[in-house]
This record gives sequence, C-alpha cells and structure tokens, in this order.
Amino acid sequence: MGKTYFCDYCGRSFQDNLHNRKKHLQGVQHQRAKKFWFDSFRDSATILAEELAKKPCRKFLQSGQCDFGANCKFSHMTDEEIQTLRQKVEEENTVEQDDRLNPNIDEWLAKRAKRKENNLHISDLEVEKEEDVPVVYWLPPGYHSTHELPPSLHPPPPGGWKTALHVEWG
Repeated sequence: MGKTYFCDYCGRSFQDNLHNRKKHLQGVQHQRAKKFWFDSFRDSATILAEELAKKPCRKFLQSGQCDFGANCKFSHMTDEEIQTLRQKVEEENTVEQDDRLNPNIDEWLAKRAKRKENNLHISDLEVEKEEDVPVVYWLPPGYHSTHELPPSLHPPPPGGWKTALHVEWG
C-alpha cells in the first residue's frame, strides 16, 4: 500500500509519492488553505489597513453573500466590524505604549551581583523573597493577551503561587 502523506493545511491524506505531493502542493485548494492558515496569524493593524484600502463589495452588502467568498478583492466588513477592529488596534497600541518599564538584563544582573555580595550566607531563593519590589510581567509587542493562553502558561498571580507545606504525591 505504501506511505501516506497528510496535509495539515487541507486535512487530506493521499499516497505519498513525488507526483501526488507536487500536484497537491501546487493545487488551488491547498494554496487557499495555506493562505487562510497564515492569515489567521496577522495582527489587527494589518487587517485594518487592508480592509480600509478595499472598496465595499456591493453584492455582499445587498444580499449578504458573495460568489467569490474569501477570494473577493472587495471588503466584506460592515462599518460596525471596522469600528470594532479600530478599537482593537487602539487597545493593542496602548498596551504597547504602556509606560511600564521594559526589563533590562544588564540592570538585573548588576542588582543580582550586589545582592550576592551583600548576602553571601543566604541562598538565591531567599534573597529573591526578601526583595520588596513587585515583579512586573509584560508581554512583548505583537503577542496576544494572556487570557488566550492555556492555564499552564498564565503568569503567576501577585505574591507567587501558594504552596502547601506537606503535600504527598501519588
């Protein structure tokens, strides 16, 4: 029977040989599925700029449907959707321009070296706990907010995780 090739973009599998794979990868359906996949990662500002540059699709506005669908060169967004997108872009820009301090590794290393010199008899973990400066967690520009992340990737709560003293595993 031979090996089968599964295309993650299209969700299809077929016999894996050079001819079949080449034919599939050059096919229109695969190209559309691949474009749709990568377009899902575009940021809101890019989407807004592209939608504002397009004229509204008359057929879509009249009937709510367009024969070209996602391949239409005209915009299928309503005024309300464009306003919502504008607000989202503004929110993202305010988060990026937030006046929180961007962490600097050189400053952190200098502070750590000073603490180590002053507290040679104390472990690093105890020194970290003694510090009264609250830790500020921030996301680099372009990253999605933390509510979209799985729970295991959420930043720690203020004050750290609560640990039980006598926990038995198993």
